[in-house]
Amino acid sequence: MEATLREARPEDAAAAGRVCVEAFTKISTEHGFPPDFPDVEVGVGLLSALIAHPGIHVVVAERDGAIVGSNVMDERSSIAGIGPITVSPRVQDHGLGRRLMQHMLDRVAERHGPGVRLVQAAFHNRSLSLYTKLGFEPREPLSCVQGTPLAERVPGYDVLPAVEDDLAACDALCLRVHGHTRHGELADAIRQAKATVVEHDGRITGYATGIAFFSHAVADTNADLRALIGAATAFDGPGFLVPTRNGAMLRWCLERGLRIVQPMMLMTIGLYNEPQGAYLPSILY
Repeated sequence: MEATLREARPEDAAAAGRVCVEAFTKISTEHGFPPDFPDVEVGVGLLSALIAHPGIHVVVAERDGAIVGSNVMDERSSIAGIGPITVSPRVQDHGLGRRLMQHMLDRVAERHGPGVRLVQAAFHNRSLSLYTKLGFEPREPLSCVQGTPLAERVPGYDVLPAVEDDLAACDALCLRVHGHTRHGELADAIRQAKATVVEHDGRITGYATGIAFFSHAVADTNADLRALIGAATAFDGPGFLVPTRNGAMLRWCLERGLRIVQPMMLMTIGLYNEPQGAYLPSILY
């Protein structure tokens, strides 16, 4: 399909946000799942913030002067995270999604990035097929969980606001669990007063940039994760992501009245280590 890809500009946010909401709403409702975005305003606000962030690369697809798609890549840490990627329902199934994704993969290769990841809606067979053909490996089935905040404390595990002095310990924890850090995302969350840490036996044993769709958490054990989730005052967005294979963690959530909203899949290219601890991925990875 004839379309031009270019770097997004601030004035593109309104059009790109509308396309994003239209595309996600269409695919979700076709499969009987709730839309990721409650309204266009939320989508426009998200794209506006992403375009404005210096650590995030956003590209738009333009056809006949109109924006018909976009793709986003978070470059704040060593592993890049792709998403959201969207194509207007009016021009889908003509190869534009592949072009938008290949643009990001080429950028990672040019910058010699060690790896790139994404999370896709597991019910969407076409995106799963496309990403697999482009070289992504399906790594981890995920369950998006939502419900009323628990206001539950785990004895012996103290949850506190994260501060900049916690960065080194949190980076070391993430490195132990995943083999890489997510320093850029964590630093941003601390500056925005969104991050928390959990302390057990006098040391930091877990952290979260939030318990939300666009947030992640890393911990030594499930007990640390339970403390972080129990202390959260809200689960922003469609919910938070729990690795489905962590049956004990998912069961704990369900026993407290939280519900599974939709299945998702973590996919990777490049560096990947089987996690050596407990974690909650974000919608990026």
